[in-house]
Amino acid sequence: MKNYSVKDLTIPIDEYATVSIDTTLADAIVALEEAQEAYTSKYQHKAILVLDKKSDVVGKIDQLRALQALEPDDFKVKIEKMRKFKFSEEYLAGLRDKYRSADPIIIRNSLKILATKKVSEFMQKPKIGEFVNEEASLDTAIHKLIAGRLQSLLVTREDNIIGILRLSDVFAAVFHETRVLEN
Repeated sequence: MKNYSVKDLTIPIDEYATVSIDTTLADAIVALEEAQEAYTSKYQHKAILVLDKKSDVVGKIDQLRALQALEPDDFKVKIEKMRKFKFSEEYLAGLRDKYRSADPIIIRNSLKILATKKVSEFMQKPKIGEFVNEEASLDTAIHKLIAGRLQSLLVTREDNIIGILRLSDVFAAVFHETRVLEN
């Protein structure tokens, strides 16, 4: 198998979907759609990187987080309080189902509200295990992706985030090599 490094599969930040921290969620979704149309890989962008005023990455919004933003705020607060008391995820999922049947999301109304909310309210801030150095081996990146159950890693050079390494690109590279070995 080819000795890939993280650098070989990194998408530079300037080629990735990004928005500023004061962007509305609605505008961020438009930026994601535009990136999906522009990027030529068979694996489309599934997240938007959020940048501060210095153009440093301060967060990320993926498709799931954008959909979660449709949930009413009062319900999110209730779920988070219950999560602190260690209720199981199965129990919380049942509560979500019960809540939905009593008060379904009215998507059109929710989308109007989200058009005014900022990405800073919904973004996921990077955690320690979500970074990998550009010089790291692909084995290191795979371990981090698996251990953290992550869809991507932020790629660093010294103390700067320079790009993103996506699970889909790692998967394609690894299993393409497997096919080559069979022939």
